[in-house]
Amino acid sequence: MQGNATLKRHAQLVDRMASTLGIDLEERAMRGALSFDEISEAVFRCTGCTGTAECEVWLATPTNGETAPPDYCRNAHLFAELRGA
Repeated sequence: MQGNATLKRHAQLVDRMASTLGIDLEERAMRGALSFDEISEAVFRCTGCTGTAECEVWLATPTNGETAPPDYCRNAHLFAELRGA
């Protein structure tokens, strides 16, 4: 079972990645376009990623309107779906 610190870290990564890609997860959930279970699943997928440090660096690097997460992102399909790709 994942510890609270791990889950919190990955929940923040998922939220930051979504925000970087122009996706408001809370707004999508409130509209019913995304369930809270789907968000939880995204966080759990993120906990299995081996590129966490690289992700944090990627998210900390200023962007010019990123449209896709890095190739190693385990939630790339979800973010693409939410962006309408």
